[in-house]
Amino acid sequence: MTLPAHAWRGVLIDLDGTLMDTAPDLADAVNRMRADLGLPALPLERVAAYVGKGADVLVHRALTDDLAGRAGEEDFARGRALFFSNYHAVNGDRSIVFNGVPAALRRLRDAGLRLACVTNKPREFTVPLLDKVDLAQFFDATVAGDDVPQKKPHPALLLEACRRLHLAAVDCLMIGDSINDALAAHAAGCPVVLVETGYNEGASVHHLSAQLPDEHAEARADAIVPSLSEAAALILAAPHGATKLR
Repeated sequence: MTLPAHAWRGVLIDLDGTLMDTAPDLADAVNRMRADLGLPALPLERVAAYVGKGADVLVHRALTDDLAGRAGEEDFARGRALFFSNYHAVNGDRSIVFNGVPAALRRLRDAGLRLACVTNKPREFTVPLLDKVDLAQFFDATVAGDDVPQKKPHPALLLEACRRLHLAAVDCLMIGDSINDALAAHAAGCPVVLVETGYNEGASVHHLSAQLPDEHAEARADAIVPSLSEAAALILAAPHGATKLR
């Protein structure tokens, strides 16, 4: 498995499910919100399957216990306020950085690649979390879900990250864990490597590979690997690898 030959200059990296397992904190915040509303707790695995399209979508799904659910306007507004308050209280408490992530990020930077964290998570949670787990040091830019009007699978977050890195999208790759990352990357013009550590709204990322019909080719990953460590190794092994910038 190889990536297209190119002098890659930047890597855009998702957060939840790619850099770390944040589902325990998200589930704690969701279930505190539900308890405040007199609702029973949801299993961790179900909350993890609701992750991927930003905090607002998570709140809708968590309130309705439905992947396609939409809460009423008043219920959503109350639930969102409760979720944000509770997530501030637990953000980073039980999130776990995946094995090998700091070393992989360091290898990419040492190879001269510029790195951006690109996530649908709101900035008010993203920046403190990266600081708390000591990953912020590796990123030249962080683009959060409320920094631009559209979230992944729209390409706007990725294009904004490229702008902040002063790089063209064609010179960057995306590492993520979901169909949303694949769709956003291909729409932005970036190859995408998916990792198996994430959530992908409850589905296997392998459903995004060659077995997809041609009409869904834009959702295919260029590669699927077990973790960020393997993704970094694949990128660094690509023909005409990283161009030294530093």
